[in-house]
Amino acid sequence: MAPPATPECWLRGPIAEIQPALQPAAHAFQQTLEDVERMAADLTEEQLWMSPGGASSVGFHLLHLAGSTDRLMTYARGEMLNDAQKAAFKAESATQAGNVAALLSGVRAAIDQALAQLRATPETALFEARAVGRAQLPTTVLGLLFHAAEHSQRHAGQVVTTVKIVRGLTS
Repeated sequence: MAPPATPECWLRGPIAEIQPALQPAAHAFQQTLEDVERMAADLTEEQLWMSPGGASSVGFHLLHLAGSTDRLMTYARGEMLNDAQKAAFKAESATQAGNVAALLSGVRAAIDQALAQLRATPETALFEARAVGRAQLPTTVLGLLFHAAEHSQRHAGQVVTTVKIVRGLTS
């Protein structure tokens, strides 16, 4: 796979309508989307669900990327997870079906929603307290937004690496 022809997202300037304090998170989300689409779009279903050496499959990372982004952004809004989000979380590790187009569509939708939420987050809300999970672990809106963005980058990196390994095993 050839490297992208354009600079990384953070080197392309501001993303429209997102306040300066949240530009790094927006760039990270956008880079995540570009990286996983570029790397995984042409995987076969077999490649998508391979677990080389026991590593998590690309399919798992795509499911988790969409689901975890949605969950973290829910907490950033000050909301608790609904039953559908809880069920999706449980299914992420158990699911081994689906095609790459559907999974990438889920990632795209989650990142589009995250960017919309960044656009709608007022600067005055960034340091508001938030709680995460049943344990109600303390953080802030800013903490959640940045964690969601860096978490997406973590899984994008795992997608990139796993795709390269899987392609090496199946070529």
